[in-house]
Amino acid sequence: MTSPHTPITRAHKRTPVAIEVIVNGVLNQIEGRICDLSEGGARIDGASMPARSRCEIHYGGQVVYAIVMWSEFDRMGVRFPYELSHGPLFNALERARSAASAHPAQIFLSNRSAGFGRRGLS
Repeated sequence: MTSPHTPITRAHKRTPVAIEVIVNGVLNQIEGRICDLSEGGARIDGASMPARSRCEIHYGGQVVYAIVMWSEFDRMGVRFPYELSHGPLFNALERARSAASAHPAQIFLSNRSAGFGRRGLS
């Protein structure tokens, strides 16, 4: 008996970031970069640990505990057993989300002069 495939929706929106972190495993310490972050997890490039292993992510004096959900040669996906709700990593996530919500085209249009060309000639 087969069940119909139902898509799994994520509980939190992923946000692209570039955050340098230190990942501590049981036997090693690896430098990596968080490239995709949400309150529930992250994708870390440049670091790899076995799937289902536990690790610590160090950033800005904060330690965030994580479980490796999948792993490839040079990147891995981790889930946070305790959702991000405060601290430096959460603040970096909030900054990235607010920067992504600002529309650069609208900012530049508001600073344009009413004249013709770069110098505003009429």
